[in-house]
This record gives sequence, structure tokens and C-alpha cells, in this order.
Amino acid sequence: MESKTVYFENAGVENIEATLRIVRQRAQELGIKNIVIASNTGNSAIKAMDILDGLRVIVVTHVIGLREPNTQEFAEENRRVIESKGGAILTAAHAFSGLSVATRNKYQMPGIGIIIADTLRIFGQGMKVACEIALMAADAGLVRTDEDVISIGGTSRGSDTALVLTAVNTHRFFDLKVKEILCKPRL
Repeated sequence: MESKTVYFENAGVENIEATLRIVRQRAQELGIKNIVIASNTGNSAIKAMDILDGLRVIVVTHVIGLREPNTQEFAEENRRVIESKGGAILTAAHAFSGLSVATRNKYQMPGIGIIIADTLRIFGQGMKVACEIALMAADAGLVRTDEDVISIGGTSRGSDTALVLTAVNTHRFFDLKVKEILCKPRL
């Protein structure tokens, strides 16, 4: 089998629409119905709802309090729009960081989650994010672990990486299978 990977010259927000169009095309070719996308504020997710119309979009947000105690970055208006268009929104602890960040912050000792995250970042921030949100969606029961999905991550506030993968629950992380890299920045 031969498949195309698109490499973006730059990382970030400028690649959102191109990433979503690549995802739509490949989802149609492979018959994939579930798309998982990371979105901090909901802006990328709003675009996904329009471009990926007809597909099931699962939006994974940052946890409440990530940047500042008791605050949610995801805009309430974006939440309403996404849910009105049939999108699912998941807010949960990050699969790789959670307690690993707590041990790093308190004891200056990285946990295994931080080491895995940093290893995946060798391939780009979006690679780490796309793998992590697929785990989170599987843990929440929003995607099955016996079907391929497309998972979209990114750098900073822009969706620039998309993977075809078979998600697993976090406790089975080492069974995660990345089947295709659809796009990513060259950086």
C-alpha cells in the first residue's frame, strides 16, 4: 500500500484547514467515522465541525486549572456550537502528565508519562498530542479500541499533525498502533 504524508514547512495555526481537508479525504478513503481532535479554546474544533461535517468529531480539551486554578480555556460559546452540531467534548486529565507532572514539580523527578511525552515530541509536539488524546478518548469510551480513528494534534494553538491509529486505553499504552502519518510539520 502506498499513502501520502504531507509535511508542512511551519508548525501551528496556519495549517489547520489543510490538516482538516487531508483528514476528511483520508477518512473517506478508509471508511473511518471517528475523528479525535485536540482543542485548547475550541477554535480548531469549530473549524473541524464544518470541514468534517458528516463524521463524528470528538474534541479533547485541556483540564480545568491547567494554566490557572479553576479556569477553563475552552470558550463556553464554542462548546455550545460544537455540541449543537453533534460533536462530543471530553475534558479529562492528560494521559501522559497527570501525576508525572506533580512528581516533577514537587520532587524534581520526572515520571514515566513525562518521559514518554518527551520521546514522542522527538517527532513533533502534534505527534505527542495526537497519541495522548486518542488514549484519553478511549479511556472515556468515546472511541473503540478495535477500530481505526484519525487523531489530530498540534503545535501551540494549531492543528498540524494527523495520524491514523488504533486507540487503546492508557493502561495498554504500549499496544497503541500508529498506522499512518497523514501530515505533520517538518520542524
